[in-house]
Amino acid sequence: MDESFPGLGPMCPNEAKFTASDPVTKEAPFGWSQEECTPKLYPAAKGEYLKGVVAEMERLNVTAVVFGDPKSVQKWREAAPGRVIPGTSFSAGMQPGAHVPLDELRKDFTKDGFKVMGEIGLQYEGLSPSDPSVDAYFALAEELDIPVAIHMGTGGSGRANLAMPKFRGSMGNPLLLEELLARHPKLRVQVMHAGYPMIDNMLTLLQANSHVYVDVAGLIWSYPLKEVNRYIQRLVEAGFEDRVMFGTDQLGWPKLMSYSISIIQNADYLTPEQKRDILYNNAARFLRLDATQTK
Repeated sequence: MDESFPGLGPMCPNEAKFTASDPVTKEAPFGWSQEECTPKLYPAAKGEYLKGVVAEMERLNVTAVVFGDPKSVQKWREAAPGRVIPGTSFSAGMQPGAHVPLDELRKDFTKDGFKVMGEIGLQYEGLSPSDPSVDAYFALAEELDIPVAIHMGTGGSGRANLAMPKFRGSMGNPLLLEELLARHPKLRVQVMHAGYPMIDNMLTLLQANSHVYVDVAGLIWSYPLKEVNRYIQRLVEAGFEDRVMFGTDQLGWPKLMSYSISIIQNADYLTPEQKRDILYNNAARFLRLDATQTK
């Protein structure tokens, strides 16, 4: 995982617009406008990503869920003991159709200490989370009482036509979770990226299913700031302040974590108690963290 970065250049969080593209020219896979900005976030030097992020976790007193293949996640567990909640999945969606065998995943959770099934990237494969072909994995999570974190909604501008041809925006509709939840009523579900931009459907699902939480990872820094705050405010003002969890979707820029935290801290529509709930308490409840073991 550490060797995967830096593969990205400097980044302006919360860029004000996405650019249109033309198939006869070279097209950027995310569509960010590449405007100058302050602050600009810079990637870690080669081989320094893990070290840089762990230093930020310690400075900011962060306990984080780290998703990935078991060997990569183990590096993070060793680098930041006590601060990493390990997560792994049967499919992150980057290799459509390549799913981890069920018995192997069971071992990850029953013997190797993994705590969250995620990130589950079925949307990248053009699959609904309620597709029967993957139901055995969710049945396993319900059986073991393991929460699941499912990518829904945002994928970046041009994701389907430029980067991942199986990606479907429609497969990020939060209401596609309904049949899955009906089959597995005790399943705890974390809707990653809060189902952005489908706020009305997200609110409908939250109202119908009290075991569903959302996180604001990725969304919080990759869309215009006014839009991000409007979306979070809708979730809170609709009455779901106790089911909104902070997240970063930490990529190649170590300072992305502190920048993302500042958006919640500076949100004038949130009370101090609501900020604390979003930054810690809601996730602690969802993940059933032992307060004596988190710093």
